[in-house]
Amino acid sequence: MRVIAGKYKGKTLFSPEGNTTRPTTDKIKETVFNILFSKTEMTGAVILDLFAGSGALGIEALSRGAKRAIFIEKDRYAYRLVRENLRHVGINGEAEVYCTDFTVALKKLSGKKFDIIFCDPPYAAGYEQQILQLIQKYDILSEDGIIFIEHSSENKLQNPPNGFIIDTRECGNTAISFLQRSK
Repeated sequence: MRVIAGKYKGKTLFSPEGNTTRPTTDKIKETVFNILFSKTEMTGAVILDLFAGSGALGIEALSRGAKRAIFIEKDRYAYRLVRENLRHVGINGEAEVYCTDFTVALKKLSGKKFDIIFCDPPYAAGYEQQILQLIQKYDILSEDGIIFIEHSSENKLQNPPNGFIIDTRECGNTAISFLQRSK
């Protein structure tokens, strides 16, 4: 795993061992950021990386010009891995990392605004609809913000929250969905 583009391009990222965390592949990450760049501006963006795993998505966003990122990871090993990857890449003041459950984190972040929210929950957990409901309940997405969810292609996100449009792409057994407010 590595940083694909931007000021940290080429820096390697440590991957988790075992099967408790499923890192986003470089191919999927590249696809995600190509689509994001067609939908929004990365420069100056404030990022939330839920289910951060290794931190690869948030770190890639910071490398490509995001201003700040908050990483949320419940697993203690993965939490330490995010912190190690941030140190290894050389990211200091523009990142915060918290070891907590996503439901607790979203409640505590109530009122803050994020331009891009990355969500890469465990495929089998089925958290997607709950995540979307909590993001809407706590009003943490900026007006022009985008929610990205990586999920199993078997799990179709068919009911976006009211006022949102969804764009889903399938990449083998992985689906990547982008949600934005309809204009």
